[in-house]
Amino acid sequence: MIFSVIFPVFFLLFLGFASVKIQLLAKEQMTAISAFVIKIALPALLLHALASKDLHEIWYPSYFYVYAAVTFGLFITAFILGQKLFKNHFTHAAVFSLGASMSNTGLLGAAILTLLMGSEAMIYISLVVIIESVFLVPLMLTLAEIGRQRQANLASILKTTFLTLLKNPLFLSVMIGMSCAIFEIQIPHLIDQVFAMLGQTAAPLALFIIGGGMVGLTIQSFNLQTVYLVVSKNICMPLLVYLGLTYLTALDPKMIYAGTLIAALPMPSLFGIFGQVYGLNEKALTPLMISTLLSFVVVSVLIGLWW
Repeated sequence: MIFSVIFPVFFLLFLGFASVKIQLLAKEQMTAISAFVIKIALPALLLHALASKDLHEIWYPSYFYVYAAVTFGLFITAFILGQKLFKNHFTHAAVFSLGASMSNTGLLGAAILTLLMGSEAMIYISLVVIIESVFLVPLMLTLAEIGRQRQANLASILKTTFLTLLKNPLFLSVMIGMSCAIFEIQIPHLIDQVFAMLGQTAAPLALFIIGGGMVGLTIQSFNLQTVYLVVSKNICMPLLVYLGLTYLTALDPKMIYAGTLIAALPMPSLFGIFGQVYGLNEKALTPLMISTLLSFVVVSVLIGLWW
């Protein structure tokens, strides 16, 4: 089982890397493909998976609360240490905290879990997407902007963050899908078929994009904070999620394994993007690259143990 899952994952990563390396595709073209996956294919996959279910099939409060508690526990810890121990600016501490507590759920999580569990994986992914896109990223953006604009109006920052959230296709697809489940609204069959077809492109393209994105990345800013961020994200997060789901809930093992696997994924590419926006550059890209490499080892071990 492990070979049948890991081989296509690594081969797609290799194809993406090789395509950019030999200049078959430019990085700008990979960016366009990435936008298609994030804004079209993955939202279609989530909407297709959620809208066809009953509410009790997609809403697991204990899973949601445990994963959220671990996520925000690690975020707050990293935020405090970032300022007190690593002497980061308020804004930079907020961005670093995202790297310590958020997984690459949308791209890599959807790709790997879909290979392992089929469309059922979207249920577990959607709950994490809610935590990340509705609460975690807006919190990070709000803190970062407060640090950057000390005199700024908090209400204005919150309004901008909320409007950004409303434009997020992943958030909208999860909200619409869950609304369909709650109110028992059926998406017309022909339209649902289109969503399913679009969704089938998400997993392979996501892996292809991640592989291409690794071209040119180098380790240039290795320090104690880099080590802390990688350990927090790649070791502490999956361990805490596993312990929390195992001992604080009565969920079946399949859901525990799915949550742990999502938590073991690397930092999201969004961390690198925000790092550039807020002037961190290599200080964000180095932990992102190390986290990505380490996560393939951790995820491979977990798949070997559980699948």
